[in-house]
Amino acid sequence: MIELNVVSVSETQIPDEPFIARHLIDGVWRDSSDGTVFERVSPSHGTVVTRASKGGVQDVDAAVAAARRTFDKGDWSTSSGKDRATLLLRIADLIDRERERIAFLETLESGKPISQARAEIEGAADIWRFAASVARTMHGDSHNSLGSDMLGLVLKEPIGVVSIITPWNFPFLIVSQKLPFALAAGCTAVIKPSEMTPATTVILGELCLEAGIPAGVVNIVLGFGDPVGTAMTTDKRVDMVTFTGSTGVGKAIVKAAAGTLKKVSLELGGKNPQVIFPDADLDSAIDAIVFGVYFNAGECCNSGSRIIVHEDIAEEVLARTVALSRKVPFGDPLDPSTQVGAIITPEHQAKIDTYVRDAANAGAEIRLGGETLSVPGMSGQFYQPTVVAKVTGDMPIAREEVFGPVLAVLTFRTLDEAIDLVNDADYGLSAGVWSENVHTCLEFARRARAGTVWTNTWMDGYAELPFGGVKESGQGRELGKYGLEEFLEVKTVTMRIGRTRAPWVDPRSA
Repeated sequence: MIELNVVSVSETQIPDEPFIARHLIDGVWRDSSDGTVFERVSPSHGTVVTRASKGGVQDVDAAVAAARRTFDKGDWSTSSGKDRATLLLRIADLIDRERERIAFLETLESGKPISQARAEIEGAADIWRFAASVARTMHGDSHNSLGSDMLGLVLKEPIGVVSIITPWNFPFLIVSQKLPFALAAGCTAVIKPSEMTPATTVILGELCLEAGIPAGVVNIVLGFGDPVGTAMTTDKRVDMVTFTGSTGVGKAIVKAAAGTLKKVSLELGGKNPQVIFPDADLDSAIDAIVFGVYFNAGECCNSGSRIIVHEDIAEEVLARTVALSRKVPFGDPLDPSTQVGAIITPEHQAKIDTYVRDAANAGAEIRLGGETLSVPGMSGQFYQPTVVAKVTGDMPIAREEVFGPVLAVLTFRTLDEAIDLVNDADYGLSAGVWSENVHTCLEFARRARAGTVWTNTWMDGYAELPFGGVKESGQGRELGKYGLEEFLEVKTVTMRIGRTRAPWVDPRSA
């Protein structure tokens, strides 16, 4: 066993009874139509923490019908930006009030550290407040330069009923990157959280009702991708699907939605590089490398899972990264000092380990970790912080999304070579560059094919700035004003002022 910083088991008590989660349909909490349920076992503590209604096609049908009926009625979709913003701000205040409860359940279901969950919920409330601001400031355009007898209007209207499908790694944050913007636009929604983390979305539904959201505006159906997600994607009454998750599932959603040609917005996987130049501030860069790969146990689409370091400093960076990795507190996610918690499922842990084993067999060198981690007093699954050197660009560990606390290290000699390594991937979510030369940073930012480029930092995010990827990392954007635009349709209105149009047919003709 390698020497690691493993924290002690927290004295926080696990609830004796699991959280009960039900569907929210047309303003009413409901059991499944067939009465079935499923359970979520905590990945860190091995106990049942949530018992949820298991949705089926009938439950989706009821939820979509409620959302469609409510949207078409028009009370919500044509309400003022002021009224919608007021409700969003009220929800943000309620999220702040319930931060500890939400964070605790998210930690139990996902295995992430409680301190990170608290920060995530705080960030989600900020997004709701930003969405309230764009609800009041959204507008169309007018064109009064078309001639003295013409006026052109461009209206921006809510797209309609939106299916929102969210993942398990940031369940509350990601629904908060979608739902408030859909509501700000005037849409109605049907939400399916991951079957592994349903509780916090259910709590959000409670807060929406408490804030006064009208019945049918926000609906929640719990369950599995098949049949719940499939039904939400193919129903012709749904106008748009927004999904965050794996690239494979995203491609399946595009195919399923093609039958009705509904809009699809996708935030998918990433294999995100940080490129380290010899003139970089190595203290800051190495701290960002360690943060980038171990944050949320690497179960993050923005994980800095590969670094591309100049060969002149490669050994120094590797040695310092390994040394700092040993100091990262791994262990019980309910301990506030923990920075890396449990892996979401045993199956996923086995997948992570397979990537590491295959890389070693192909000639890579495991400098740290590479095995499961035993945490005294815990029955869940944990994986050691892992650093893999001598990685080549053709290895799966360098090209595919491992989604675990595993760092792949490659080297380069020139800027062109570094850019080639960055762009030689199916993904294009984010990328980073570390250099004190602003010209290097700007050239990198322009040439890297990624939706976000960080320079001398990693994973800073703001509600004002759009987020999304290129290539197989997705399509569309979340956050910022662009996050609102995703949920709007553009309509042109052309108006003639007065009776000035020359007749097409002369009424005096024979």
